[in-house]
Amino acid sequence: MFDNNTSMKGRVTVYSVPGCPHCIQAKTTLSKLGLPVCDVDLNKHKELRTRVNELTGHSTVPQIFFNNVYVGNNEDLQNLDPEHLELLVLSIREHPLPLDAPPVPEENSPDPEGELDGACDLSEALRSQILKLYSDHLSKDGKTVDYKAMSRSLYFERYCELAVKLQRVELLSLSREEKLAFFINIYNALVIHGNLHLGFPKNLWQRYRFFNYVSYLIGGEVFTLQDIENGVLRGNRKGVAQLLKPFSKNDPRLQVALPDVEPLIHFALNCGAKGCPPIKTYTPQDIDSQLCAAAEAFLENDESCMIDSGRREVKLSQIFKWYKADFGGTDEKLLDWVFDHMGASQKKRSLQALMSQGNVKVSYLPYDWSTNSTD
Repeated sequence: MFDNNTSMKGRVTVYSVPGCPHCIQAKTTLSKLGLPVCDVDLNKHKELRTRVNELTGHSTVPQIFFNNVYVGNNEDLQNLDPEHLELLVLSIREHPLPLDAPPVPEENSPDPEGELDGACDLSEALRSQILKLYSDHLSKDGKTVDYKAMSRSLYFERYCELAVKLQRVELLSLSREEKLAFFINIYNALVIHGNLHLGFPKNLWQRYRFFNYVSYLIGGEVFTLQDIENGVLRGNRKGVAQLLKPFSKNDPRLQVALPDVEPLIHFALNCGAKGCPPIKTYTPQDIDSQLCAAAEAFLENDESCMIDSGRREVKLSQIFKWYKADFGGTDEKLLDWVFDHMGASQKKRSLQALMSQGNVKVSYLPYDWSTNSTD
């Protein structure tokens, strides 16, 4: 959608997804500059993802172009030299959009929210409603959420109506890719739904109760947050501080569980804390590439992964400690996994240099359990 600004001949193209704090911050900055922005939602227009990846070399968002000049992500935008930024703004003001400008959706693109057909479409519709809520009630800097206002939204009413339909979903016919997308989307939506109804858990005991109590009736069976994460998506493995596996041998829900753990889910599930990965919608068609992109974005963030070459130390999110078995179980295998899932960057080159010399220390960063609520 374009901002009205007739004094400008060109445009800024921003590829984003709803609810992404970095996307919101970038668009806020561009808005303050008075620039005409074409905001392309890559969740809505999935046909453009491959082309954007080809143009930028990145699968994360946002990705920003001034006419046909690639600027980079939000951090790149915020760190632009003032003189360089002034020249870019001048180019938008004086030069019309060139023929080789980055692609945008055609005006007659189909509406992605058509009729609901099965579990995947229903979960997509549910996540779409949640992301509209999340996006509409994020602060300008994308760091806090007004959950009270969110709970009064018509979008929340629509979401609750859709959630009731989960009890009639057929789960046993889902493929691996469909299960991943469905249960990741449902988990993230259920966390927000639980926070809106019960409030955000503030201590260890409240978190335990929250993740073992908040649930949906799906396909005739009750699934808590723990059941979804550890039972289904981790192949029925014990969770943190759990003595037993979520599903017993005679539990009908065991038929739904993935045969093996998928480590990439840890960069898609959002438990509502500031230390979690951002909330996104996932689709079965290219779920593995989406999850790899989520892991790459997570590892780009210094709050999740830091390389201290001087101390020969790699500092990682607590997620890697809690679920170390999912990443190989040893420091060496963990570092190999992290390296393999990093995007091309100076951070990756620094890690490669450390690993080639051996004797690398692995430590874990503090986890921010605080809520992103405005309260």
